[in-house]
Formats: sequence, C-alpha cells, structure tokens
Amino acid sequence: LFSDGKYHKQIRIEENATGFGYEKLFQEYLTEIVSEVWVEDPYIRHVHQASRYSLYNFLRFCEMLVKGPCKVKTIHLLTSYDEGCGRSQQISGLEEIQKSLRNYGVTLNIEFSSSIHDREIRFNNGWMIKIGRGLDYFKKPQGRFSIGYCDFDLRPCHETTVDVFHTKHTKKM
Repeated sequence: LFSDGKYHKQIRIEENATGFGYEKLFQEYLTEIVSEVWVEDPYIRHVHQASRYSLYNFLRFCEMLVKGPCKVKTIHLLTSYDEGCGRSQQISGLEEIQKSLRNYGVTLNIEFSSSIHDREIRFNNGWMIKIGRGLDYFKKPQGRFSIGYCDFDLRPCHETTVDVFHTKHTKKM
C-alpha cells in the first residue's frame, strides 16, 4: 500500500455512474479506531439551488458514521452560511442533526467560515478524502418514488474526482 513511501489513490466517478454510496466510498477508511471526523465543505446548506440536498447528504454521511464499525464520538463541520433567506433553515437543519446525533453519543461541532473553499473529510486514523463536489456528488432523484431515492448506491452521480491520501504522507499546513 505504501510501497513508495506515499499513498494517494484517485477514484474517478463518471457522469451517471451508480454504486458510489457513502458506505462504498468511505468504508475501508472507517476503521474501528476512528473516533473523530472533520468535514470541510462550504455548501452544507438547505435551499441553495445547486445543493438543495446537501443537508440531507450530510445527514446521510452522519448516519453512516453512527452505524459503524467506527466509534465516532465527535464530528467537526466547517461550512459557510447560506446567503440570504436560507440561513435560518440551514441553522435549524444543522441543529436538528446535532440534537439527533447527541442521542447516539456523538457531538457535532459546527463552525462557519466565509473564506472556506476546499472540500475535504479527515478521519483521526490519518485518512483524508477530497471530493471535487464534496458530499454533493449525487444527482437529484427522478422522483420521490424512483429507485435511488433512498439507496444512494443506486443513485446516479455527477462526474467528480475523489482523492484519498494518508496524512503521514501529506504536508501539514
């Protein structure tokens, strides 16, 4: 895995590809020692046109963490405020996720930044995943009763690139 002293894996998700639900993408990096997760994504919002589903996607990601096999205790979210009238919906949605996670013994720390651009997910076991589109790489479902609405493995994706690094081999900023 680390034969040349570095680890970098790149996954290309083609336009309309399926089979890239969060479990499939993240499971091999979510070992039992993972207890802390950092999510940096400027677009975890509610009504922003392009990312209307981003709060649901973040919730979906949190559900995966709660299911294990990792024992996540803390999730740090760094995102930006929704501009305009969506802000209160964004905050109430995030607070609802926060409250719900508390029932599972998980603390969600939420911070807002107006200068955040990068999208990355880091686990305290050293893995870092950068997804070009953040957690929002799924296409809008055809309808509420269409295949792929509930099961993200069956949901067509937007084209994006996923880069996986191990932080032993990435420069600290």
